Amino acid sequence: MSDAAQLTRSEVREAAEAVKAAIDRHLEAVSSTHTADDPAVFAAYEELAAAAIHYDQLLYEVYDEVTPFEVPGDGGPDSYAGPEEPEAISVLIRRDYRIADPRRLRAQAERLDESLEAVEQPGQGVTAAVGVVFGEYEPDEIAARAEEFGLEEGDATLWVTATEPAEPGEWLSEPFDSPDPQLLLCRFDVSEVYDEDEADS
Repeated sequence: MSDAAQLTRSEVREAAEAVKAAIDRHLEAVSSTHTADDPAVFAAYEELAAAAIHYDQLLYEVYDEVTPFEVPGDGGPDSYAGPEEPEAISVLIRRDYRIADPRRLRAQAERLDESLEAVEQPGQGVTAAVGVVFGEYEPDEIAARAEEFGLEEGDATLWVTATEPAEPGEWLSEPFDSPDPQLLLCRFDVSEVYDEDEADS
């Protein structure tokens, strides 16, 4: 067995141990509270959910297996109530960014559109720069070069949902209706919350 394979299996084992520890902490929080909406219980729940999702993802990547547990909102197979063989899918992506360096963002936009140099008000310059940058680059390229554009990555999520086939332009007037969770085929989240939970485990 290669070192890489051993390392990956070791990561699965570590993730499993993290789930066990999170279960113990959740049980301890639940059994020792005497008030409704105890923040300690909520925190333990969130930690357990994050640990379970991480373990399930690694288990699937390494062994092509999944757990029988469903974390609310994780898009588990038991929550899906759509067609068994959907005719079409929608990929919904949300990425949040903080504008960490407005000057860098504007400078990048001015290289693409010299007319921005005539915009004097800082607020207008930033909003115009956002339009130029996001109009020029694909979302994946912006994500990969966020720091270069003066952006700081925040949370992100990707949902794949079953949908009905649509004619070109049919849904563009109202593209962002809330997705039906029961049509969710799979979901992938990126968040500092999960990173912090893993670092503490």
